[in-house]
Order: sequence, then structure tokens, then C-alpha cells
Amino acid sequence: MDQALNKIADFSGQTAIITGAGSGIGLLSAQRLASRGASVVLTDVDLETVKAEVEKINGSGGSSMALRVDVRDYSMVKSAAEKTVEEYGRIDILINSAGGASRRVFGRKEDFKDLPIDIIDWGIDVNLKGPLYFAHAVMGYMFDQGKGVIINIGSSEGETGSGVIDYSAAKSAVMNGLTKSLALYGGPRGVRVCCVSPGPVLTRPAMANMKTLLGRAAQPQEVVDLIEYLCSEKAAFITGTNYMIDGGRSCGVRE
Repeated sequence: MDQALNKIADFSGQTAIITGAGSGIGLLSAQRLASRGASVVLTDVDLETVKAEVEKINGSGGSSMALRVDVRDYSMVKSAAEKTVEEYGRIDILINSAGGASRRVFGRKEDFKDLPIDIIDWGIDVNLKGPLYFAHAVMGYMFDQGKGVIINIGSSEGETGSGVIDYSAAKSAVMNGLTKSLALYGGPRGVRVCCVSPGPVLTRPAMANMKTLLGRAAQPQEVVDLIEYLCSEKAAFITGTNYMIDGGRSCGVRE
């Protein structure tokens, strides 16, 4: 796919906001779009990390900016959208990559019934409210332009369910209700909304142990290739759809 995209994906003159851009799929998406000519705004709760990545992008001839954003805080989300427009004049692409499984992030081993409610709230707020907040903050700018793309990041565990109940519930909502509803709202005004839902991806070593029908986890670039395609003009007639990229894991692979 990458060779084909070299011929069709030119994001010169466009601006993209990427959440969770300090690492993983968010960072790789930012790097890819910058290499294709887009101005990219890297947001993350870890400002120093995204600042370091922005220095690398700008040092290689790209155009980027780092912002500290906690996606659970709407005032920070709104401010990020405003600062992006102040700096670059427009918002063409939003990639909602910030997220994570609460039990893994906080190292919790309890059963669901014993988890503190603030851990569950974190999982819902980051994985569902974050993408909803950012869509709310940017869609007005996209409507004014008559054009825009929002890519939500789901998960195969939003399809199959998992032991991290808040994570799977939030991702399922993003993959279906949020993506479809935003597509219905944005389509008549030129804004496309899609979801990319990975299975295991080698952004963390532990992912290699998760079974798929293809016998391996995805390389991160395989997921970024799909995101880039959906952001490009090649996908101009695609909206409201969730794309599983999980090696068949959601077909019912047994652990």
C-alpha cells in the first residue's frame, strides 16, 4: 500500500491534529502525514515527549507543533483546536489516537466488581469522551471549510469484548455509535468520519502473544497505511465505516 500511496497521498497545505501523539500509532501517523506535506499538531498529556518529536519533524523540514492536552478536559481540547487554527489557519484532519486499557495503564489486577470507579471513569473518559470532545471542538472549523476527515481509533476488543470492560465498552461505542453518528452529521457538510480498529499491534512487546488467524501481530506501519489511505482523496467516497485490521482476531480466535 505504501508504494501506491506515494503516488496519491499529498497532504500539502493541510493541517492535522493527532491525539495521543507521544507514541505508537498516534506518533507514527503524525510522522507519516508530516512527511507527506501536512502541518501536524501533536497532542499528548506528556508535553516533553511531543516537544522532542516536534523537534525531529521540524528538523527534517516538516511543520509541526506540540501541545499538552488531556483529552478528558474539554477546555484543553477546545484550546488545542483554537491554537491550531491560530497557527495554521485550518483543521483538515483529526486522528483520535489517545486511549488505553485502564487496568493495564494503572496496573490493576482486581476483578471488575472490585475496581475503584475512578479507574473505570478514566477508561470511559479517555477512550470515548476524548474522541467525542475533539470532534465537537473541530467540526465547526471543518464545516466552515466545507471539508474535513476524522479518523477514530477503535479496537478488536470493541468487537469481541474483553476482560477490561470499560475499555471494550468505550471502543465499541466509538466504532459504531460515535463514528456513524458523526458521519451522519458531517457528511452533508463535507466532513468524512471513519474508524480504524486494530487487533494486536507491535507497539508493545506483549502484543506478540495475542493470537490472530494470521499467526502474528500487525506491524505499526500496516495500521498507519490504512489511516493514511482513509485520510486521502483516494477515500473521498468513504464515510461512516469501521475498518477491522486485526489479522482475523475478531472472527473468534481462541487464546
